[in-house]
Amino acid sequence: MNGHAETVVRPFVLDVPQAELDDLARRLAATRWPDEPAGAGWSQGVPMTYLKELAAYWRTVYDWREHEAHLNRFPQFTTTIDNANVHFLHIRSARTDALPLLITHGWPGSVVEFLDVIGPLTDPRAHGGDPADAFHLVIPSIPGYGLSGPTREGGWDVHRVARAWAELMRRLGYRRYGAQGGDWGHAITRELAVLDGAHVVGVHLNTLLTPPPGDPAEAAALTVDDRARLDRLAAAEPEMSGYAKIQGTRPQTLAYALTDSPVGQLAWIVEKFKEWTDCADLPEEAVSRDRLLTNVMLYWLTATAGSSARHYWEAFHPSRPPRTEPLATPTAVAVFAADPARPVRRLAGRDNNVVHWSEFDRGGHFAAMEEPDLFADDVRTFFRRFR
Repeated sequence: MNGHAETVVRPFVLDVPQAELDDLARRLAATRWPDEPAGAGWSQGVPMTYLKELAAYWRTVYDWREHEAHLNRFPQFTTTIDNANVHFLHIRSARTDALPLLITHGWPGSVVEFLDVIGPLTDPRAHGGDPADAFHLVIPSIPGYGLSGPTREGGWDVHRVARAWAELMRRLGYRRYGAQGGDWGHAITRELAVLDGAHVVGVHLNTLLTPPPGDPAEAAALTVDDRARLDRLAAAEPEMSGYAKIQGTRPQTLAYALTDSPVGQLAWIVEKFKEWTDCADLPEEAVSRDRLLTNVMLYWLTATAGSSARHYWEAFHPSRPPRTEPLATPTAVAVFAADPARPVRRLAGRDNNVVHWSEFDRGGHFAAMEEPDLFADDVRTFFRRFR
């Protein structure tokens, strides 16, 4: 590792000052609640009865120190790349021949998404797997998100993050590695494979967008299930895309509310966990309440509601034309049943070199959180061919 001040990799230990936790408790206790229409349920957003109970649990039961200690079980570091702070977990397997794997979260996720797959991926033997499937894991926080902290300047689009990831892996000494991502992480991972194709051996995605075909012949070839997937997303998009339109157009205005009100930040994130996970009524049917709150805490404690939202603004106001060439890197796609944006296999091949495709009858958008065993096993299976 280069010892220059701008390239040094620094050990990081999470230690939130007690004053910040006390301030959070005071704000939660002093929440000014709105009214709500009778009988609306989740149709207009998060119901107040549910959110009041969840906020009370956050204030009186949830123990941040317990989860802070859990995060600190894993080696963490920070480094400066392209004038931004980058936080990351770096867990090396005991196997010297382990394959390096970079895993990228999305919004409103964080490194917390992957805590339950670290063990199975770095030490398969201890989790009923083949020791030869071990990985060295690099799990960064996207600049502007969580423990990477707010970005100090604009321009942090998918391309710039991918460029930073290539530099991070170079800085860590990895010249041959795999990459995995979902949500924004899938776009960053695909871009990384283009920018650092000489070093990325394959990519595993649990999100992939497959827009409807413009060619009538291609559309006619779709199966009933293919059309149902496209129709499901088209029907859900108007109701579920409001958050993206706000973050993509007026992230600064939104940032004042979410940075000042913990209940506001909680509602903004928990709504997505309700809509995108494999749950019937409440998000904690898919993701434990404590794990969900730990994810929210990383946004609240770091005041990154605004800088993470700016990721959408960059996408809505691109500074470069979109890539049109197909991705040549060998690609795996894992499809989880409750993800609203399930891709269509026959369309995925238009822009991707898909060599591995998995369909799961459970799990949703936050796959590693919801179904860590399915996620880890699919990642192991795909990357086995590159060892």
